[in-house]
Amino acid sequence: MMGSMGSDRGPQEMTWDQRLLRNAGRQKAALKPEYQELKFTLHRKLLDKINLEALATIDNQRVRAEVRQAVISLIDAEPTLLSTLEKQQISEEVLDEVFGLGPLEPLLQDPTISDILVNTHKQVYIERKGLLEMTSVRFRDDQHLLRIIDKIVSQVGRRVDESTPMVDARLSDGSRVNAIIPPLAVDGPLLSIRRFGTDKLMPNDLVEKRAMTQGMMDLLEATVKARLNLIIVGGTGAGKTTLLNALSSFIASRERIVTIEDAAELQLKQPHLARLETRPANLEGHGAVKQRQLLVNSLRMRPDRIVVGEVRGEEALDMLQAMNTGHDGSLTTVHANTPRDAVSRLEVMVSLANANMQLTSIRQQIASAVHLFVQAARLSDGSRRVINLTEVTGMEGDVITLQDIFVFEKRGVSPEGKVLGRFAATGIRPKFYEKLLAAGIKLPVDLFDQVVDIT
Repeated sequence: MMGSMGSDRGPQEMTWDQRLLRNAGRQKAALKPEYQELKFTLHRKLLDKINLEALATIDNQRVRAEVRQAVISLIDAEPTLLSTLEKQQISEEVLDEVFGLGPLEPLLQDPTISDILVNTHKQVYIERKGLLEMTSVRFRDDQHLLRIIDKIVSQVGRRVDESTPMVDARLSDGSRVNAIIPPLAVDGPLLSIRRFGTDKLMPNDLVEKRAMTQGMMDLLEATVKARLNLIIVGGTGAGKTTLLNALSSFIASRERIVTIEDAAELQLKQPHLARLETRPANLEGHGAVKQRQLLVNSLRMRPDRIVVGEVRGEEALDMLQAMNTGHDGSLTTVHANTPRDAVSRLEVMVSLANANMQLTSIRQQIASAVHLFVQAARLSDGSRRVINLTEVTGMEGDVITLQDIFVFEKRGVSPEGKVLGRFAATGIRPKFYEKLLAAGIKLPVDLFDQVVDIT
């Protein structure tokens, strides 16, 4: 995935086991100061010896082959005793410094890694299968890390320096990069890379991974096809975007969909799709285009469905009004820990858009616009599950009323650290069931009584 960012060497050139052995050896050797010193000495000598601008016009594979030979010649000239394997290893690392992203390359070539978190040059964490783990990857010093950060952001036409010490960018493969450097980062440069798979998870995949039951997925499919308005709720890394992608697959191919995102992560496959993305301000602080502007503009684009990657500000008011004025079947996500918290966040975000709007009016907008909250969560074992399907039933007095249709009940943790529990229907038939029938969708009566244990 992200290996294409800085390297043209595909993972198909070596087996998975070979890559693991190579990466393990590289990380272990990288901890030795003398090894790092040799690598940077070779790197400097190589840059003095070759003209990279001239090589840019030559075929990539041929360039790498020629530069590799130049590196091996430089190694042979060094007064060090290295085995053939060590020479090959250090030559690959020098190539990564020249053509790729240095110490990050082994991590970028590992498809099981979803996040790379660099906490100054001394510490690199990764997330794999929902769990964080520290690696032995190290940078030589802060300047080395700054050079890699600059290489990343310059590829997308951005820059990071003391005048602009913070940058957030989307790379060509959809991955998101955030970098923040001193003086804002106290201990040294910080780099976060969030990677996105090229193959999205389909609804059947989520059921197989026990993110939810087949009955829950059947209910969500019915609500999307019946054009009900859904909001997916969850914290960072809970799988909101993955779930939004999966549910969007139920939208009919004949419908016109407009997507609005801060960073284009959605991977909808429908043919009639218009994708919009916000734009940050330029170096002079001008030219920013926010989600609210795109949302207002999208209403002039004759959408059948509006899909907003995440509502996080004033655009919440426009989203609710769109849901209430003919753009039903819209989907979005909200950062919150519970459906009730999501209601409170929506109230705050609408207040930002119109401070004079009465709280009762805001709640009426939410109650009439939103039909279902889908609560996703990442559990302590790294697994991601839908823990609540919660219907908005209306208002009692000035309070929005909610009722759970399905819940995930946590029952404990296994000796291996796996979360145990069950998906349980509450036995309540949702009020929007009549809308499903009106759309020609009939679900089994026993769907709302199902209980499925997760062991």
